[in-house]
Amino acid sequence: MSQSHAPQIKIPATYIRGGTSKGMFFNLDDLPAAAQVAGKARDNILLRVIGSPDPYGKHTDGMGGATSSTSKTIILSKSSQPDHDVDYLFGQVAIDKAFIDWSGNCGNLTAAVGTFAINCGHVDPNRIPKNGVTTVRIWQANIKKTIIAHVPISNGEVQETGNFALDGVTFPAAEIKVEFIAPADGEGAMFPTGNLVDELEVLGIGTFPTTMINAGIPTIFLNATDINYTGAELQDAINGDEKSLAMFETIRAYGAVRMGLINNIEEAAARQHTPKIAFVGKAKDYISSSGKKISAADIDLNVRALSMGKLHHAMMGTAAVAIGTAAAIPGTLVNLAAGDNEREVVTFGHPSGTLQVGAEVALVDDKWTASKVIMSRSARILMEGWVRIPSDDF
Repeated sequence: MSQSHAPQIKIPATYIRGGTSKGMFFNLDDLPAAAQVAGKARDNILLRVIGSPDPYGKHTDGMGGATSSTSKTIILSKSSQPDHDVDYLFGQVAIDKAFIDWSGNCGNLTAAVGTFAINCGHVDPNRIPKNGVTTVRIWQANIKKTIIAHVPISNGEVQETGNFALDGVTFPAAEIKVEFIAPADGEGAMFPTGNLVDELEVLGIGTFPTTMINAGIPTIFLNATDINYTGAELQDAINGDEKSLAMFETIRAYGAVRMGLINNIEEAAARQHTPKIAFVGKAKDYISSSGKKISAADIDLNVRALSMGKLHHAMMGTAAVAIGTAAAIPGTLVNLAAGDNEREVVTFGHPSGTLQVGAEVALVDDKWTASKVIMSRSARILMEGWVRIPSDDF
């Protein structure tokens, strides 16, 4: 006796690399009607697209790459905000759980948002030169912040190829300058505790000096030496060590409570994307994951950051915003590791190489503010067409 099964449906989608991440991009209007609003149907569709939850941790039956930097979904729509071109909503998909975290932004994929917005007609054609640069005004809907992407245009189309090399990305491409405007996270003050450095007590592990900052994304910074690292580690040194990963997650949970992002440490399991946790060390020679020698003379400090419970292969764009902001503010752990100097630009080492970030900060009424953080990324469309999922998945 034959059994009836629901057919697959196809959804217009574009697969794009942005910075050191890649993700599935959708126009809001192209999603099934049930997924055009936030809720279970939207989450179920995007989970199936990525291939989560996957107990094998491979994403074999989906478009995800089984890492935090390649398990990402993006929904764009014509902006609801005045003087903006596009609304950008980001969902970080868990690999082994049926869970999408909508609590923060992806800074790397922001570079690709400009490309997708232009190609989808969200930017007024009159603002796109035949040759030059188009300024795409992005409203980041997760954190309610403005981001400006400066997208190169050649012969009236987005220029994706070029000579700009980005550590963590194999091939060069066109440079896209990204400005994060007033990047203190929408969830509160830049320093939610009111302090540049706090002593964070973590039950069963210890008490650590930390800098907890809302800039780009809520981030908790530790000194590498306080947790028996140097700051020059690569992924293998940490991601295969379950005890260390558990330590970082516990510290992250306690820091999230201290920052006012959650009410108790148990809630951290449902908020995996934010806050981030990172550790800093003084400039030190090391060999990057690609075999490139990084000299201490060429960097101001080393930073390593975890995303979704694992050490990131390079650096999250949003965490780079936090690094750049904290480095510019005297007295933070990031600034101290970089030499305790006033600075507007910082170059830091990460597992794949180096990254330079600029920040404009000021002390206003005894509170630190940041007007913008600037960095360069690149983006390239990898595939466009339709993604298919079974129609009974939502």
